[in-house]
Amino acid sequence: MDQSPAGPGVVLGIETSCDETGVAACALDGRLLAHALYSQVDLHAAYGGVVPEIASRDHVRRLLPLVRDVLARAGVAPGDVRAIAYTAGPGLAGALMVGATVAAGLAYAWGVPALPVHHMEGHLLAPLLEPDPPAMPFVALLVSGGHTMLVRVDGVGVYDTLGNTLDDAAGEAFDKTASLLGLGYPGGPALARLAESGNPEAVALPRPMLNRPGLDFSFSGLKTAVRLAVDRRRDREGALSPSDAADIAASFQAAVVDTLVGRSVAALDHCGLATLVVAGGVGANRALRARLQAALAARGGQAHFPRLEFCTDNGAMIAYAGVRRLHQAEGGLPPIVARPRWPLDTLPAA
Repeated sequence: MDQSPAGPGVVLGIETSCDETGVAACALDGRLLAHALYSQVDLHAAYGGVVPEIASRDHVRRLLPLVRDVLARAGVAPGDVRAIAYTAGPGLAGALMVGATVAAGLAYAWGVPALPVHHMEGHLLAPLLEPDPPAMPFVALLVSGGHTMLVRVDGVGVYDTLGNTLDDAAGEAFDKTASLLGLGYPGGPALARLAESGNPEAVALPRPMLNRPGLDFSFSGLKTAVRLAVDRRRDREGALSPSDAADIAASFQAAVVDTLVGRSVAALDHCGLATLVVAGGVGANRALRARLQAALAARGGQAHFPRLEFCTDNGAMIAYAGVRRLHQAEGGLPPIVARPRWPLDTLPAA
């Protein structure tokens, strides 16, 4: 979505952590001016998952045309760019390097700083792009294909990780369960659609870690339980009936949603807070949104979500994070930073 002219300057955001190429321009007051996204889903579908080398090569092909497109739609020239924010990690090393080198090259050519941005901080700040942004402090549930974590947020860069996944992330469990059901890639959205026609109480599945102390997550045991349920319901030819597949999908989704909601409410109680921010691709799941909104309303609190297009990886969240960290920009030769692993709570305060 394009908005009003930029004014005195913009931050350009570049996202290439995995299989989406995202570019966006934010005004220095945080207004989103234009954004564009190219998804590689069709490229990777034949392989049943993301192929890092293919992802890197496609970022090379798509990135500069998207930069030109976004600048044109934002109504700004290179001379209006005050900094280039790029995803420096965590993510796929090769994909990160594409974004980092392009950002550093453009920054050097245009004489502006390049800002390395933490991918999960981008997701965490994405709801602040909405018309009614949450006030800090709040608890954030960051839930995606690669991450499931609860974070207390007292300011930009002031993060306390409350809980993390001990094995599979929730989004990864969605994709693997979808694969067991023969739904292809990406499986999470397809599983959610199938679950709408199933009975969420048809299959008894565990709610992992929910009755244990602490705020960590674990989804590997749930994934195993689903596999066993699938095996029990196959016919002699090894096929699964459509109704059984729908029931398993609905029961799995209900187990994940119960776990995420239970842990989120426990985290709010632990912190004495009433505001929850949800970010990451699984945050687009309608069942999860409905349950969290109901749970928070019952407590007199509120759940905040980014718009659906900003739940998955995108350039807008990186551009906005760059605006919030612009004061930390340094002169000289732009850095090229790519950190496949990067703990969120090691970031400096903004």
